[in-house]
Amino acid sequence: MLRMFSNSSPLQQTLASLAAGHATPRKLAEQALKHANSNAGHNVYISIDRTWTLREADALEARYRNSVKPPLYGLAVSIKDCFDLASFPTSCGSRFYAAKNGLAREDSGLAARLREQGAVITGKTHLHQLAYGITGENPDYGDSVQPRDAKLLTGGSSSGAAASLQEGSALAAIGTDTGGSIRVPAALCGLAGYRASFQLAHDWDLWRGGVHLAPSFDTIGWLFRDLRDGPLLADALFGLRSRRITTPEMGVRIGCAAPEFLHDCNAAVRDGWDKWRTQLTKRGAAIAPIDSAFWEEAMDIYAPIQAREAADYHAAQTGNDFSHFAPAIAERLTWGQSLSGTEIAGFRECLAIFRERMDKLLQEHDFLIAPCAPMNELLAGIDHTATRRSILRYATPISLAGVPVVTLPAPAGVGVQLIAARGADERLLAYAAALTPIL
Repeated sequence: MLRMFSNSSPLQQTLASLAAGHATPRKLAEQALKHANSNAGHNVYISIDRTWTLREADALEARYRNSVKPPLYGLAVSIKDCFDLASFPTSCGSRFYAAKNGLAREDSGLAARLREQGAVITGKTHLHQLAYGITGENPDYGDSVQPRDAKLLTGGSSSGAAASLQEGSALAAIGTDTGGSIRVPAALCGLAGYRASFQLAHDWDLWRGGVHLAPSFDTIGWLFRDLRDGPLLADALFGLRSRRITTPEMGVRIGCAAPEFLHDCNAAVRDGWDKWRTQLTKRGAAIAPIDSAFWEEAMDIYAPIQAREAADYHAAQTGNDFSHFAPAIAERLTWGQSLSGTEIAGFRECLAIFRERMDKLLQEHDFLIAPCAPMNELLAGIDHTATRRSILRYATPISLAGVPVVTLPAPAGVGVQLIAARGADERLLAYAAALTPIL
């Protein structure tokens, strides 16, 4: 049952109203569905069935009419279209896979967990094709532009997840994060995000019936509006013990990316970065630069391992025919397939060394912080060939470490990564939750 406290968020107040019977799952679902696919491309969702969603809401209300409500009772939640949902296709952002896979016969571990916890699933959201990109561009289903501003891409790969929150068709959204795919769209769309520790989703069998991009790095998490909701959402999905607090810990040691690493940040990102550091200092944190020079190695370790793992999966599914996919993605898959086992073993040795260095930093500090991306917006319709590497430079050091991250949002599409050690998800979420109000 939802435990309320004095500074509860709008989402928590909605859940409390649902639990008390003052609102109903159907009414909430109807309100959410009115906003669905309201961006300029009408493509927030790849698969949506309003009749199915309303039927789910009605069945939920009947099931719990005279019993204790589960934690997410009646909450409108969207899921990324790389997880099976019974009677829906799973596209992975590809029309080839939508046709090949047909309708799912049963729920993925993720979808089953959400329904068990009382969520009403509004549909399956847009993603960068194969979840193999960071901008939200997709030749099969159209590029994902922000509902609030059609000139801007949402970022990816959890593009529809972010858009569903912006348009109001979901109150929380499931995304995946391999190399920044929760963190970046959350930042660019002015949202909070939570990327779980690598092992959590595997421990809970949430990937059953889900399609991986690169199993060595893939994580699952949430996009949401208010930092106070992170603990509640993580509790429901991963069974974490709630640590809801109203004031941040004092004397927290935070290591921040060195100024030299931030050389390519634009003015808006620098301004948001400075404001968050000021706020954290005011709330009792001791912030000092770290030696982040070795982060420059991250992309060169991450990219080949990711490409090889993605190629192994999609080669088996397509008979080695990558022409079904966008040319840039096909090129990455072809490159990954060309890498020898000896080469990949060498990159994995580098990964182990890199992870040890990150672990050491997180032993010396309670948290680390870094911008989510060096830019605060991605214009739709222009060439973003160089954008991917520019953003992944900020995201992949954390991906290699397999650690949890909360995106601290700021106005104008700026976001800051608040990073904790592997397994320290509860403390991270509690600390972030106490940082409200948002800048």
